[in-house]
Amino acid sequence: MSPAGRRDLVIIGGGAAGLVVASVAAQLGLAVTLIERGERLGGDCLHTGCVPSKSLLHAARVAYTVRHAAGAGLEAALSPVDLGRVMDRVHAVIDRIQEHDDPERFRGYGCEVLLGEAARFVSPHEVEVGGRRIRGRRFVIATGSRPVVPPVPGLEAAAPLTNENVFALRELPRRLVVLGAGPVGLELGQAFARLGSRVTVIERLEGLLPQGEPALAAALRQRLEAEGMVFLTGTTVESVTPGADGQVVLCSDGRTIEADRILVAAGRRPDVAGLGLDAAGVAAGPHGIRVDRRLRTTQRHIYACGDVCGPYAFTHMAEYQAGIVIGNAVFRLPRRADYRVVPQVIYTDPEYAQVGLTEHQARARGLDPVVLEFSFSGIDRALTDDESWGGMRLITRRGHILGASLLGPRAGELIHEVALAMKAGATVGDLSATIHAYPTLAQIHRRTANTFYAGKLFSPATRRLVKWLNRLLP
Repeated sequence: MSPAGRRDLVIIGGGAAGLVVASVAAQLGLAVTLIERGERLGGDCLHTGCVPSKSLLHAARVAYTVRHAAGAGLEAALSPVDLGRVMDRVHAVIDRIQEHDDPERFRGYGCEVLLGEAARFVSPHEVEVGGRRIRGRRFVIATGSRPVVPPVPGLEAAAPLTNENVFALRELPRRLVVLGAGPVGLELGQAFARLGSRVTVIERLEGLLPQGEPALAAALRQRLEAEGMVFLTGTTVESVTPGADGQVVLCSDGRTIEADRILVAAGRRPDVAGLGLDAAGVAAGPHGIRVDRRLRTTQRHIYACGDVCGPYAFTHMAEYQAGIVIGNAVFRLPRRADYRVVPQVIYTDPEYAQVGLTEHQARARGLDPVVLEFSFSGIDRALTDDESWGGMRLITRRGHILGASLLGPRAGELIHEVALAMKAGATVGDLSATIHAYPTLAQIHRRTANTFYAGKLFSPATRRLVKWLNRLLP
């Protein structure tokens, strides 16, 4: 039992990671204080990230489907998009999910919830919030990350959009320039393009998805360009200046792009400002707070999880890391994070999903992989749904699965079969032997795995064996 006035656990940050830790620890009877500097719990994912972006993508997909209804033999027409109504629906979804993150729910578990005030360490065992000092036995830092706005001359004066304010838009930009072709830039760029904006994406790298499979990344770019999006890769923005009708974006290759609004999607940085980490003796670097595999900082009683420490800025990673922290900080068990099987999804249409190693990553490790491929054009359900774009690449070695990448319909759902197979140590043969219902998109797993055996099955040696067996046996 903690001495009077000292909390068992003090959690800084009320996003996905902090909420998971607070919920479990409080229900187990620990004296928990949860501090969130915003007015609501839920963090970036709920209010300015995953939830609103996927809600906007849904509206954009509906608009796209209506415009292309003729492909299904139907006649339909779409009125000009009222972005205000679309955003009303986006915020209605946020409000619905917000019910799960109601502060009263956590207070009902016995957790003290402090909103609207930032916490700052004043010593390794004490934080200050709203003029009050709180002592704790253990701490969890889960303050997330913030969007990076590059120091481009004139950009700040142009009032750029980021994920933190884009969902407050009420008027659809006629011309939208997106800085960055990462997940945020691609998802929101496609959403606005489908809703009616003319979208130009400027990316400093030469291609899309530098950590992904190049062939699938190229196919995704081709699909997005077919929908009207313009990509300027290998290009940077030199300056932004006011124009007669909006903003003028000057690119490194000398061309100028006119824009009504500019959306910055140039990455994120861990949010450690104002935490007083020096007073706590907690080390941090460019990639966030430094932690060991048990997610302990340089102070063993202070943990960090989620975007603030990386290595992946995903909500599902924050939730996973919260479980590691619970094991160590609550149950006092030496649990260690394992990042070998981490699914990643970009929710464009078609979706791109990846888990484990790509072919390039496997070869860089000297593993000499066997790459199995199959296209969605060979999957009957994809054909019936008119979604046959893309395919699967399965990276294997001696029958073991090293990783997979998918570009196609519901790729973000399909990737989990491979993730589970890798986690459970299943082989290519196990995927091939698993019965998959027909017609489903999931058949792509079995069809891809079957290519591993196709060459051997129909080889001259196998043909001779079959003829010999049929002559020998009755």
